[in-house]
Amino acid sequence: MSNLSHSLALDPPTTTYRRRVRQLSERSVTKHFQAFVDVDWEAHSISADDPRFELGPDHPLGSTEWYRGLPAAQRSRLGLDLVTTSMKTGVVFENVLQRGLLELALQLPDGDPTFRYAYHEVIEEAQHSLMFQEFINRSGRPGGDMDYFDRTLTRFVASLGRRFPELFMLFVLGGEEPIDHEQREALERRDDLHPLLARIMQIHITEEARHLCFARSWLHVQVPKLSRARRALLSVTAPLLLGFMARTMLEPPRSVIERHGVPAEVVRQAYHENETHRQRVRDSLSGVSELCHELGLVGRWTRPLWRWAL
Repeated sequence: MSNLSHSLALDPPTTTYRRRVRQLSERSVTKHFQAFVDVDWEAHSISADDPRFELGPDHPLGSTEWYRGLPAAQRSRLGLDLVTTSMKTGVVFENVLQRGLLELALQLPDGDPTFRYAYHEVIEEAQHSLMFQEFINRSGRPGGDMDYFDRTLTRFVASLGRRFPELFMLFVLGGEEPIDHEQREALERRDDLHPLLARIMQIHITEEARHLCFARSWLHVQVPKLSRARRALLSVTAPLLLGFMARTMLEPPRSVIERHGVPAEVVRQAYHENETHRQRVRDSLSGVSELCHELGLVGRWTRPLWRWAL
């Protein structure tokens, strides 16, 4: 039996965990969505000139004078490109998440409820990827491609589901929490979102709530059982990983910057030297940061790393 199987012995925290995971599996059966059933793709078209894709003044790039000085059609196209590249990042992220969960599930003993829930989540993430890719396809805008480094990195991260699942779960939260936070904010702030975009966000938020609950519950059980060396490695890696993931999810890729000719000083103004954006990153990670405190991963030696990374 694997170390992971041993660590899932029935102590009181694990009993609570198993009950929660069974509940999450039941909810995945009673409330789930399908990309080509629950999104009315034919009811709405996607136009690159649609003003609903313009960035608002509360967006880091949308607040700059450079962006506000662009012609309306270009503002819309840039905004739509940020949507499609974000969705392509989501497709890649969820592909890694699915592979890592499958790696983890293969280690589990018969009868462990984590196996069933992991497969429910894999199915739901696959439906999310179908939604994201269909939106990209219908937009006619590029989503972006992975280079060799990205492909190599994703293979390594997926393997963590088997080799270091606690670190893999932090990777999951580092990607899911910022996007969940941003989508909730967008739905609350704006009542003029494109209907397809709004529907995708609603579905994603509903199912991601289960995924976030699972990852947090799993870490609460597993992290206390780590060896001292692995716990130390997790403590050092956590802030660096979370900061990297949040910026990957919340900042524009180089392809969009180059395609639209965004000046380097505008990028610095909007993101790198923007305290409002830095706070946005910290806010998007507030849930997982609090979790790391609860798990004892934030201490005297790692606090400077948290301040630097976030």
